[in-house]
Amino acid sequence: MADWDARYGRGDYATEEPSHLLVRAVELCGAGAGRRALDVACGAGRHALFLAARGFRVTAVDASRVGVELMLGRARERGLEVDARVADLERGEFQVEPEAYDLVCDFYYLQRDLFPALREGVRAGGIFAAAIHLTDDDPRARPMNPDFLLSPGELRAEFEGWDILHYHETAGHDADPGQHTRRSAELIARKKE
Repeated sequence: MADWDARYGRGDYATEEPSHLLVRAVELCGAGAGRRALDVACGAGRHALFLAARGFRVTAVDASRVGVELMLGRARERGLEVDARVADLERGEFQVEPEAYDLVCDFYYLQRDLFPALREGVRAGGIFAAAIHLTDDDPRARPMNPDFLLSPGELRAEFEGWDILHYHETAGHDADPGQHTRRSAELIARKKE
């Protein structure tokens, strides 16, 4: 985690602009007033803050204390409330509450054994939104641990039986405003009622 603390500390991955995919997911989900959202691996909180500003009661989780503190400072500046948790998801330090969230988002974080809990955490009729890096044969792509890269079609398969509202695998760098320079799988799925 020291690596991510250092990155956030020097301002890397600290954009405040939300992913266009999350903006679209919120449009599909409906008004946030009173609704609950979970932002896993929230980093510096661009998505958690976007959701809180739209009336969602947001729980945001990340293992980086520096990222979470940056998010909380931004929330205070804007008069927003976020239930922020410093917790290592890989070590099971945060448990996703079943059927608790109207919207769950996962941007650029892959922990395959977390998918069942994330699916279970979405209420019937709720939305799951994600953009996660894919394997990439492009020699210009930054080397990355293959454990953190999806295979083509893998994200869609994780949500088989859900209503797939959007699915796309980018051919190159995705259009996300963050610092992501790899191919990505994008998904917006609604849990059936």
